[in-house]
Amino acid sequence: MSAVRSDSIDFFLGTTTPAGFKGYFEPLRREPGMQMYLIKSGPGCGKSTLMKRLALKAEQKGEPIQRIHCASDPDSLDGVIFLDKRAAIVDATAPHVLEPDAPGAEEQVVSLYHTLDADALRAHADEVKHLFAQNAALRSRAARYIASAGSLLLDSRRAEACSANFEKVRRYVKRLCARLLPRLPDGAEAGEELRLLSAITPKGPVFYRGTVQALADRYVVFHDDCGAVSRLLLELIRAEALARGYHIITCPCAMHPEDKIDHLFIPALRLAFLTDNRWHPVQLPGVQAVRCTRFVDRENLAGYRARLRFNERAAAELLEQAADLMAQAKACHDELETYYRAAVDFDRVDAAAVQCAEMLGLG
Repeated sequence: MSAVRSDSIDFFLGTTTPAGFKGYFEPLRREPGMQMYLIKSGPGCGKSTLMKRLALKAEQKGEPIQRIHCASDPDSLDGVIFLDKRAAIVDATAPHVLEPDAPGAEEQVVSLYHTLDADALRAHADEVKHLFAQNAALRSRAARYIASAGSLLLDSRRAEACSANFEKVRRYVKRLCARLLPRLPDGAEAGEELRLLSAITPKGPVFYRGTVQALADRYVVFHDDCGAVSRLLLELIRAEALARGYHIITCPCAMHPEDKIDHLFIPALRLAFLTDNRWHPVQLPGVQAVRCTRFVDRENLAGYRARLRFNERAAAELLEQAADLMAQAKACHDELETYYRAAVDFDRVDAAAVQCAEMLGLG
C-alpha cells in the first residue's frame, strides 16, 4: 500500500474494478453548475502536463482545487477541479470518453489534435497499433486478476454478514449521528460528490491519506477486515448526513464501487468516516477507532476463519499480479508515448495551455 501524504486534495475518478473500468466523470459533469473542459488528444501529447500547469496557477492564486489522478499512472493527472469556479478540466479520452451534451453552454472541447504531425505518426503506424493492442491486452489480463480478487473479497464479506448483528449497527448509527451531525436548518442544500480515495495502480493500492488530513480534523475509523459491517455503517451515515442537510463527499470502494462505500467526508464539519483494512490502512493520529467485531458474533465467525484467511491471502496475491500487469501496461504506454511526443508541436500545446488558463480566469 502506497499512502500519499501532501497538502493537496487528491482523488481518482476512475479505476479498474472486478466489473471492468468504473469512472465517475459523468457524475462530475452533473454536479450543479459545473462547467466542463474536455481535453482531446493522444498519449504523451501534453494533456497531464497542461493540467498540472493549470493546477499550479490556481494554487499560486490561492484557489482551492482537487487533483484527479490517473489510476493507470498516479503520477499523471486525469483532471483538475477548480472548486470556487465550479469548473473542471478532464482528460476526455478512453477509457473515460466524454462528449459534450451542451457544447459551449456546459462543456467546451479543448482539442490538441492540431498539435500532432499525422505524417510523422503514419510512418510508425504498425508500431503504434501494435503497442495500443499490447497495452489493451495487458490491461485486460490485469482486470481478470482484479475480478478474481473481487470474488474472494465478496465471499469474505458475505461470510461476515452471516455473523453480523445489523440491528445493533443501525442503533449505533442513530446514536453516532445524533451526537456528531446536528441537523442543519431548513433550506440547507444537501448534495453529494463522488470521488475515489484509493485505487489499484501499477504501484499497488494507492490511498490518498493527505486528502483525509486536508479535508478533516476529526476521524471516525471503522476497522473492518471483511467489509460487511462497515458497508452498512457507511450507507446509513450517508443517508443520515444527506437527510440532515449536509453536502458530502462519498468515496466508493475501489473493488466494489456499485454497492459499497469505503469513506465519507462532511467538509462543513471537518469530519471524516473512514474504513480501515489491509487494502487501505488508516494510520492517523487522534482517531475515534471503532472495531467492527463489536457488531459480530465472534464465535459464529470463528467457523469461517480458515476460509477468510485463504481469501485474504489469495486476494492479496491476485492484486499483486494485477499491479505487476498494470506496470507492464504502463511501460507499454510509455513506449507508445515516445512516438507521439516525437510528433507533437509542444509550442502549440503551450499556446493551448495559455488559452485554457485565460478561459479559466487564471491568466
